[in-house]
Amino acid sequence: MKFVALTVAASLAASASFAGGYVAPVVETAPVVAPVVPVEAGTDWTGFYAGLQYGQGNAELSDDSFDRDYDAYGLHAGYLFDFGKMIAGAELDYNKVDLDENDGDGDLWRLRGRVGYDMGKFQPYATLGAARISTNDAADDISETGITYGLGAEYLVTDKFSVGAEYSRNDFSDVVVDGLDLDTDLVQVRASYRF
Repeated sequence: MKFVALTVAASLAASASFAGGYVAPVVETAPVVAPVVPVEAGTDWTGFYAGLQYGQGNAELSDDSFDRDYDAYGLHAGYLFDFGKMIAGAELDYNKVDLDENDGDGDLWRLRGRVGYDMGKFQPYATLGAARISTNDAADDISETGITYGLGAEYLVTDKFSVGAEYSRNDFSDVVVDGLDLDTDLVQVRASYRF
């Protein structure tokens, strides 16, 4: 019986050693989540826009017989395509021209292509196109089509509203009987609403 008691004690000891003894409880740690860094969405200049402009300029004939400063104010509308870093589009604008030192005034219409560089909310650009000027009798009654070109920059204040500045030159050939050319320079500030 002693033998049976020793055998039972040995078996209990052996089964306790196979049970692995004390095991510490497993505690699961929460997964580490990387902080989300907000990524600023790229600026998209694509779409229709329209707005107002005001500027001042100078008009002179090629023989210096006419040299006048003028104010110009009007409207513009256009469409731009954003191709990543390059922006291209077209614009039509109208300016009422009011000559200084003269009761004359005129109308300046321009249809221009526009190419710009996307720098986020800032866009420098160049323009090239056709211009049409017509004036009344007090301003020598001119009606001529010529070329227009210029440089400008625009800044998006909000997604829908932008402001800018622009320099443009308009060249008209053979505007009077003597075959004289009319050249105009114009510096404008602009405000546009984007649709």
